Amino acid sequence: MLTAMVLAATLAGAAPPGSSPAAAQPASQPAATFPAPLAEAIAHYQTVGGYSVTIDSFYGAGEDDILYFYKRPGWVRMEFIKPHAGALLVYNPKTDRVRLWPFGRNHFELGLSPRNPLIRSPRGQYVNHSDVGALFANTLLLQEKGSTDVLGTELLNGHTVLHLVTTGGPGIAVDGVHRIEMWLDTATWFPLKIISSDTLGAMIETVTMDGLQVDPPMPDALFNP
Repeated sequence: MLTAMVLAATLAGAAPPGSSPAAAQPASQPAATFPAPLAEAIAHYQTVGGYSVTIDSFYGAGEDDILYFYKRPGWVRMEFIKPHAGALLVYNPKTDRVRLWPFGRNHFELGLSPRNPLIRSPRGQYVNHSDVGALFANTLLLQEKGSTDVLGTELLNGHTVLHLVTTGGPGIAVDGVHRIEMWLDTATWFPLKIISSDTLGAMIETVTMDGLQVDPPMPDALFNP
């Protein structure tokens, strides 16, 4: 029942409820000024202490909306909007344990391993590898065994983004993903939209990230409710 709860926070993605995934506007200029955008994004991410974002995930079986918080060295908080409205999940990297309130804070609590099948995505992804860094790592693996094409800069929901397509070599996939299409915000170097596809070219899922805040105030109590 709850196996889809962490799906949207990894290499997942989606459009807001009731809508189709947002389309970026056509490229407005070439990307020659960004010779190594993935490396730049990874380097910048390593300087970030934390972030919060609303993740909207669209995939074959449905849609997920999650308010996601990440704080180094690996704290995660997920507030579920759709489905499982009101559910709350917190991961503690010090204890390597997950606290899960399936029906909200006023109801019972479960203590779980992050590798428990109950909170594992259908593709075997885990909450302790759900941040943007995990996405970058998987994309880098695909690039090392394939290539990344920089298609140029575009406008996406008012943000200037750099449109990248990373494709693994023939038959190469990472966690079932062969192709990652990514729109990087040139102001924050965070991805605002991700589309993943399999080796047959079929879309696995689409992710949009809204309301991104980089290094917002995040007291320890946020991860110890």
